Amino acid sequence: MNGGWQFTADSFSVTNLTVQQMLFNAYDLKMDGQLIGLPKWGDTDRWDIQAKIGDEAQQAMHKLNRLQYTNEIQLMLQNLLVQRFQLKSHSETRELPIYDLTIAKNGLKLKAAASENPVKWSAGWSMGSGKFTGKEVDFASLAKALSSCDDVSRIVVDKTGLTEKYDVHLKWTPDGQQETADSGPSIFTALEEQLGLKLVPAKGPVDVIVVDHIELPSEN
Repeated sequence: MNGGWQFTADSFSVTNLTVQQMLFNAYDLKMDGQLIGLPKWGDTDRWDIQAKIGDEAQQAMHKLNRLQYTNEIQLMLQNLLVQRFQLKSHSETRELPIYDLTIAKNGLKLKAAASENPVKWSAGWSMGSGKFTGKEVDFASLAKALSSCDDVSRIVVDKTGLTEKYDVHLKWTPDGQQETADSGPSIFTALEEQLGLKLVPAKGPVDVIVVDHIELPSEN
């Protein structure tokens, strides 16, 4: 069953989400090890929640850029968890499995993007199921994008040492769709074959959220 959240002119609603999913969205978590102390029901029970947005908050959100708007949504979701589930939590840094993004042994297969781009707003990236497309992307941004990919499921840290920007086109077959003989490569193989990059298992400091207290909500 699909779930998610939605904004209207004066309300914010959550549909068919677990508390774990809400926490992952609220704190921009990427992997299971980043959430500690959640009771079992937080990963199984699903909730529909609706909250009103005040006039002042509505007006303020219209003035935000994309990043600020995303941050504001996350804050709303954090507040909702506090109000409805009595959430108390704190953040820590722990040593967890990660991936280092490095240059593969056969060398980089990308050329730096043109330094003079007359249309500055055309830079950026998008990622869907089995596809990443980026224009003037640095490897720090690519590492961040890969951290959000379900087929990676770990934080990725850029260890290439390169600061140039690149036009990137990457295609792979998502996990669970590789049963057929003619299916494409995994994301790990695709990175090496198409871009000359490699994800190397490592350990490193990762920000985590520790749940100190949470309750099943009372019905309104």
